[in-house]
Amino acid sequence: MSQYSATGIDVIGERDLSPRLPDPVPALRVIHDAGGIDLAAAEHAATRFLHALGISTDSESLRGTPGRMARAYAELFSPRPFDLTTFPNDEGYDELVLARSIPVRSVCEHHLLPFVGTAHVGYLPGRRILGLSKLARVVEYFACRPQVQERLTKQVADWLQEHLDPKGVGIVIQAEHTCMTLRGVQATGATTLTSTLLGTLREDARSRSEFLALAGLPS
Repeated sequence: MSQYSATGIDVIGERDLSPRLPDPVPALRVIHDAGGIDLAAAEHAATRFLHALGISTDSESLRGTPGRMARAYAELFSPRPFDLTTFPNDEGYDELVLARSIPVRSVCEHHLLPFVGTAHVGYLPGRRILGLSKLARVVEYFACRPQVQERLTKQVADWLQEHLDPKGVGIVIQAEHTCMTLRGVQATGATTLTSTLLGTLREDARSRSEFLALAGLPS
């Protein structure tokens, strides 16, 4: 049924003439499935492990060590969940985005001893850009598990390439492995450097050199 305005013009209904904005892209919730952690069983195993090495846990200072060991390794193997938040690249930004010196903390899968260092993570944006803190979150996600540095470097690069669809990705990790510095060869101060370059950062020499230079590495 028609309504009448004060001017005598029929008003059938109001129309929203404002431009319709595209629906936001939902953030990807990233959760690591550890397959269930049994702290009690881990503590019991840690006690047996120490006893097998001739270390008594009867003293006051060592009595709680197996439990602390279990909780420590559970923490090392449990990355925090996060949302992979991306935003439209409305300005068409096409220069390198680089987060330098992201802390890396992982555990060598061969000896279960820590390796620590830093990661430099860069990408050339495509249609979307990434919340900067998420670069560190992705590094943590793959580092919190038994690892080798070579695999860790490639996993971070491949994951960003798949989920962000950038024009290029570059990852460099430099770390000290205590399995090499504290035991075996005991090469104190030695560090290991690994890199993965994808897309334009691999194929274009100028882009590759820019990334390596900004990461503080020789091209």
